[in-house]
Amino acid sequence: MATTPANVMTAEDVLKNWQGHRRLTRKTIDAFPEDKLFHFSVGGMRPFADLAIEFIRMAVPTVEGVATGKWEEFQYDSPKPTTKTELLALWDAQTTALNEKFPTIPPLRFSEVDKAFGQWEMSGMGIIQYCIDNEIHHRGQGYVYLRALEIEPPPFWER
Repeated sequence: MATTPANVMTAEDVLKNWQGHRRLTRKTIDAFPEDKLFHFSVGGMRPFADLAIEFIRMAVPTVEGVATGKWEEFQYDSPKPTTKTELLALWDAQTTALNEKFPTIPPLRFSEVDKAFGQWEMSGMGIIQYCIDNEIHHRGQGYVYLRALEIEPPPFWER
């Protein structure tokens, strides 16, 4: 019996999955009280705002890098966010940018290997999955922080 590989996700499916995780992360950011988002941590870990900024610094530059082979760090158009409102506005702007830029990735670039940001050598799909996994991992920290603050985190399945 001959077997053929199954393509289980299209590029559109990958983006929908990622944006689902981003919606949940946005809810997590929004669940934090303003005074805790930028300063509260547990066990010496970074505050959740710092983690969210890490996701922002990676998402669009990763899509641009996969699309073009040029790996440039995210540059802020204005100062780094210092309020929840500023952070969420930047998050929302980046969500729009991801929706616009992701479809520009040439199909072959998903399997081509690059050295992303000069440090991670993997396929385009591999670095995209790394970004998604990194966000999920650190969002878990946010859930721990919210529980430590006696705040119910958003249901993880509501993406």
